[in-house]
Amino acid sequence: MRHRPAAAPLPAAALLQLMWLASPALPVGGFSYSEGLETAVDQGHVANEADAGRWLHDQLALVLGRADGPLLASAWRAWQRHDAARIGELNDWFVRTRESSELRQQAEQMGRSLTDWLRQRHPGDARVATLAALAPAPTWPLAFALAAAATGAPLREALLAFGFGWCENMVQAAIKAVPLGQSAGQRLLGHLAQTLPGTVDQAIATARLGDAGRFGFTPMLAILSARHEAQYSRLFRS
Repeated sequence: MRHRPAAAPLPAAALLQLMWLASPALPVGGFSYSEGLETAVDQGHVANEADAGRWLHDQLALVLGRADGPLLASAWRAWQRHDAARIGELNDWFVRTRESSELRQQAEQMGRSLTDWLRQRHPGDARVATLAALAPAPTWPLAFALAAAATGAPLREALLAFGFGWCENMVQAAIKAVPLGQSAGQRLLGHLAQTLPGTVDQAIATARLGDAGRFGFTPMLAILSARHEAQYSRLFRS
């Protein structure tokens, strides 16, 4: 049996920065999106805790494991060497793979908000100017990758922070939309947290394969996201 080598302890300053980035209090508006979950509830695909668990685990594996996570890993490495051309390519790929207007708006709004936050936190960092200049807008994973790289934390820990922030926001969306109680939400978050390290390892391995390894294709999520744009009653922006 192979064992993972013991990692050096993460410095307290870097750990606290990652916790900050993963917090729902980060002023990027992540709490206002359900990423298609609200429509899944409206159309009967998610009706209880078990349904919500299956939905979120599938989304974690298919989106974070195959697409957003590998993209963030590649962006983290590109920010380390400030490779502006590579950053532009990755941002373009992410924009092209948003399969609904709402998903693209979410990526761009959260990306712009985190860019503004980074301007305040790192006013002399030339990489922030590169991020802000991305067209049509800096997107969320590209902005998060820079914020995580700026902490000095290793890649795996950066991806764990990114993933846990997503898990917490989506569980809160499930609590409101299904609806579920707080205890059910904590159970869901606990199960997702157990799955997350393996998903992050998959994302890092996929990123090592290069651009051909990423796979942004979630047709049911795309359909439900598109339907949400015309849904009669909505709590969330996506």
